[in-house]
Amino acid sequence: MIQFQNKEYRCSMEVTLELIGGKWKALILWHLDNNRIMRYSELKRLHPKLTQKMLTQQLRELERDGLINRKVYAQVPPKVEYSLTPWGEKLKPVLSAMCQWGNQYLKGQGLHKEPPQE
Repeated sequence: MIQFQNKEYRCSMEVTLELIGGKWKALILWHLDNNRIMRYSELKRLHPKLTQKMLTQQLRELERDGLINRKVYAQVPPKVEYSLTPWGEKLKPVLSAMCQWGNQYLKGQGLHKEPPQE
């Protein structure tokens, strides 16, 4: 058993899914990978169905887990930028493979979709 963040996991795959799982985390990481640095409003604009509460929660969890950086500028109005940490950068091949697999799966189902826009 693996002890991580006060939880027990049977394997490292469970830990990985905990870190990037859910509907929004992988998408947030994907956009940060493609755009390098993004503001909260830019991330929100990309996903209109994503509530502010959920986006804030997902960003906090990704920051807590060391996958993204949050840089706050002391200005009015407030400016906050998000980017990948070195650990977040290491997820690039994983996210790319997930996107490629999704494209192949959709193509196999006769539902080919274009990859997300950069």
